[in-house]
Amino acid sequence: MKESYLEAVSLIERLHRLFLEVIKCELDSLKVEDINNVQALVLYNLGGEQISIGELTTRGCYLGSNVSYNLKKMVQNGYIDQMTSKHDKRSFMIKLSAKGTALCKKIDAALDKHVAVLKSEGFDGIDELVNTLRRLEIFWNKVSFQRIRFGVSTRKSR
Repeated sequence: MKESYLEAVSLIERLHRLFLEVIKCELDSLKVEDINNVQALVLYNLGGEQISIGELTTRGCYLGSNVSYNLKKMVQNGYIDQMTSKHDKRSFMIKLSAKGTALCKKIDAALDKHVAVLKSEGFDGIDELVNTLRRLEIFWNKVSFQRIRFGVSTRKSR
């Protein structure tokens, strides 16, 4: 079981990287050159809401990326509108611009095609996979919380 556990962890990371490559291919096919795959995923996770930057960060996994830098680039390229929060002048709220909304619709259409192809190829295990991954997330949260709560060091003794 230990080998399968470690393989699952490795697969999760590799699949995320592959998904980013899929998003890059979709951007290339749309001839979108002023946004990268990670930024497109950030946009897609933002959706139609107006939220804080901190909330956006907790919504997705942006492997090896600097969310603040990416948001700055997306504001510069017209994909996101940024405004000062009404409640806290030190923080910012963000939302999709018209350009960002248009790109999200195109990404959504591409994802719909992916789902259709998965269904046509008989791949119907996504719901079960999601449930398993959620259970793994709950487990890791419990382990992480217990280490912090009980003061157990995560470093190996020397």
